[in-house]
Amino acid sequence: MSERHWKELVPVDRYIVRASGLMQSFDRKILTMLYQPLLGYRGFSLFMTLWSELDQDRLWGEETTHHGIMTTMQCNLKDIHQERIKLEGIGLLKTWVKEDEHSRTFIYELQPPLSPDAFFSEPMLTIYLYNRLGKSKYASVKKYFSDDAITDADYVQITRQFSDVFQSVQAENIAYAANEETMEELKLPEDKEWIGSKTGREPDVGKGEFDFELFYAGLSDVVIPKKAITAKVKQAIQKLAFIYQIDPLTMKDLMMNVIDEDNMINLEKLRKSARDWYQLEYHNTLPSLVEKTQPANLQQFADRNPSSKEEQLIQQLENVSPKAMLTDLSGGAEPSVSDLRIVEDVMFKQQLTPGVTNVLLYYVLLKTDMKLNRKYVEKIASHWARKQVKTVSAAMELAKEEHRQYQNWADTKTTKKTSSVSKEKQVRNRYVSEPDPAEENADSFQAVQEQDKQKLAERLAKLKNKKLKLDN
Repeated sequence: MSERHWKELVPVDRYIVRASGLMQSFDRKILTMLYQPLLGYRGFSLFMTLWSELDQDRLWGEETTHHGIMTTMQCNLKDIHQERIKLEGIGLLKTWVKEDEHSRTFIYELQPPLSPDAFFSEPMLTIYLYNRLGKSKYASVKKYFSDDAITDADYVQITRQFSDVFQSVQAENIAYAANEETMEELKLPEDKEWIGSKTGREPDVGKGEFDFELFYAGLSDVVIPKKAITAKVKQAIQKLAFIYQIDPLTMKDLMMNVIDEDNMINLEKLRKSARDWYQLEYHNTLPSLVEKTQPANLQQFADRNPSSKEEQLIQQLENVSPKAMLTDLSGGAEPSVSDLRIVEDVMFKQQLTPGVTNVLLYYVLLKTDMKLNRKYVEKIASHWARKQVKTVSAAMELAKEEHRQYQNWADTKTTKKTSSVSKEKQVRNRYVSEPDPAEENADSFQAVQEQDKQKLAERLAKLKNKKLKLDN
């Protein structure tokens, strides 16, 4: 998500829409009811807009510029680029590009959605859809895409086979000879393809997301033979690890309970075991689908360079995920489960964006001796959610304005714990300057000790550089 749209895309760049196969009206229902809750209205709108550029029963559209789609959707190019990436990630779009000295042309190849059967068999998509829709709406949508099956108990199939109806004609009875020239005419040229429907593909999870070396190191051939980890099982492990954030050693423990008497992995039991483990760890909840970093349309420095230290900090907070930020601030150590639960609750329950969550973490860590206190975090998060804070800069401004109130919350908590005024002042003064009546709107990010603030900024900068190297 960190690509810069101005490097990849400009309004005069040309594009052509094509479909990998014919899509039907039923696909619109699938896209609307199953994919739109995951993509959001903009991603759905982009797909439908691209689809509208294809003539009926044709695979190719006409070449045009991105300025046209900006006008149609009334969106800026940054938003279009961001939504395009979402479509690619969920498996609805493949992007091709051809560059020459003076121009660049893209092919946007639309991929058909998964069939309802395939969609509801894909645990990653169904779990995220369930979280977006809720129990009642999810059940309603699932019922819409199902119907009564034929019961074998009531009916007997009497369908004839091909050989029951047709017979082969001997060569001497055929009016013409199938010579080489005739056989060549029956073939399709190599630069052509047949028009027809295609099946949808599941979203790909990056292969680097799961450490299989560590996973294999923990396996015992006596209990789980490596031959049991087939390509299909390996793919399921990658997806379940991504959905539930399961580490390799925990995954090994889950696998111990799902191997059958034939030393084969029962995938359905593995999915249930992973789900049960997550619900036990996270208080009977299920994971939600969120973006890793601040959405491009909410980034202040997505298309311009920062000119001050504070703007550099804003840019850094916009381009790092909350989990990566906590990992980096811990010197590379994985955040504790309790800290991740706090972050997850803030993002899922309070619906804070990743960038705003980063500001919240940054602010609280500087006020509480690098510790995350759940009640303190949730109290500020609840306030920001009510104020509908969406951007990093807006969160920082609100932290400045409400600094005294937030500090009172922290001080109140400290007073209850210590019952000592002097202790309270020590805790406060460790990170915050003494209040000055002339500075009612003191900048909370400047009130902390500069040394601590600089250390955080340097770590974020290092993390950003690492990420840029990986992206390149």
